[in-house]
Amino acid sequence: MIKVLSITSECAPLIKTGGLADVAGALPLALTRQGCEMRTLLPGYRAIMGKLGQTKKVATFRNLFGGKATLLVCSVAGLDLLVLDAPHLFDRDGGIYVDAAGQDWPDNPERFAALSFAAAHIGGGALDWTPDILHGHDWQAGLTPEYLHSAGVQTPFVFTIHNIAFHGNCSSDKLGDLHLDQARFDVDHFEFWGQISALKAGLMGAAKINTVSRTYAEELLTPEFGMGLDGVLARRKADLTGIVNGIDTAAWDPQTDPNIKPFKSPAGKAANKKALQKTFGLTPADGPLCVLISRLTEQKGIDLLIDALPTLLERGGQLALLGSGDPRLEVSLLEAAARHDNVAVRIGYDEPLSHQMVAGGDAILVPSRFEPCGLTQLYGLRYGALPLVALTGGLADTVINASPAAMSSGVATGIQFFPVTAPALSNAFTRLHDLYRQPKLWQQMQRNAMKQQVGWETSAAAYRAIYAPLVEAGNAQ
Repeated sequence: MIKVLSITSECAPLIKTGGLADVAGALPLALTRQGCEMRTLLPGYRAIMGKLGQTKKVATFRNLFGGKATLLVCSVAGLDLLVLDAPHLFDRDGGIYVDAAGQDWPDNPERFAALSFAAAHIGGGALDWTPDILHGHDWQAGLTPEYLHSAGVQTPFVFTIHNIAFHGNCSSDKLGDLHLDQARFDVDHFEFWGQISALKAGLMGAAKINTVSRTYAEELLTPEFGMGLDGVLARRKADLTGIVNGIDTAAWDPQTDPNIKPFKSPAGKAANKKALQKTFGLTPADGPLCVLISRLTEQKGIDLLIDALPTLLERGGQLALLGSGDPRLEVSLLEAAARHDNVAVRIGYDEPLSHQMVAGGDAILVPSRFEPCGLTQLYGLRYGALPLVALTGGLADTVINASPAAMSSGVATGIQFFPVTAPALSNAFTRLHDLYRQPKLWQQMQRNAMKQQVGWETSAAAYRAIYAPLVEAGNAQ
């Protein structure tokens, strides 16, 4: 039995801003089935403290980056949690990373240093449960190996990059505030262009590094995708792997989903499509109903969608969109909805509605400029909403493009486009229309999509395969 502490800044179903939360919520359950004993360390945000049920205090910090903190243990939704209750850091209104005005909390360096410090404390044997592996997710857990080193703890640290665009950088003036070793503020540890980089600390201090698809792992080694850290990753290339994410196939099951009209074949989508059109105020049309559920940013290709929208709307195409983000993009999308009867936009996020959209959509759009893995296209595959995606990252690894070869072999599951530009997306919409007007081919693609293995079983086994040699090596010392 391998004991693993997962260190994350968000975790479904308790707190979610993006796909990291879905992974942090589902992967431990899958790893448990692989013979791992899992615990998840999570900040005690105000938004989750009332959802924890019965808790037990297992450790106290008299002064954790500016105030008293306690570690609580509890179980929620099948997850065994360790919650860092630090009111001075986490008990506040606003988002978990940003304030009500959308600006980063100025003490984010201290907030997530505290999470990493607590992880190292647990890794050092402070509790009656000591992990064999510490598994950190993204920059918020990146300082963990520095605190392990300072404490002389040898517990292996595995680091997963979900999105390298966020580095967790701060001024070197905070070296003392963050209890970091000034002698290690150098190119071989956590110095990045004169700043402290939590992400680089994780990359340099990890025993093994992985990211969330094979293609994204290759992309990260290039200047285009490495976000300034491609050189660092090139140094760690031998320890870098790609493991594609899965989804929670119990929560996302078209045959049992309580948010939709259940179905088990493509024919069952018709009732959901009709209901979705009614929900969004769209009248039945001749073309495909496309759905998009996303943060509204240029990274997600929303500006490309706006430019290519006329081609989608030709021949009766429709768009139902749910998301929030860049105010300029929100305004542009709302203006498009005001101009076009076949466009409907909801600003915000609504989990039940997202299920209804995937169930009712003919196609699901993911036009991202870069996408480490992506979960949306996996939900689409599961529900027979054919993904139309950019050829990048995990989108390249999980969708079989409707190329002539794939169509003749009867294996296509969606449409990919490249380069990631508005004209290429327009061409993809033309291909979408052409395929939609061939019902037998379209339904074959839907059946192919719904047969794809999108759960966590294979990926969880790959994670365990990373852990096992590290534990064996540690035991041999």
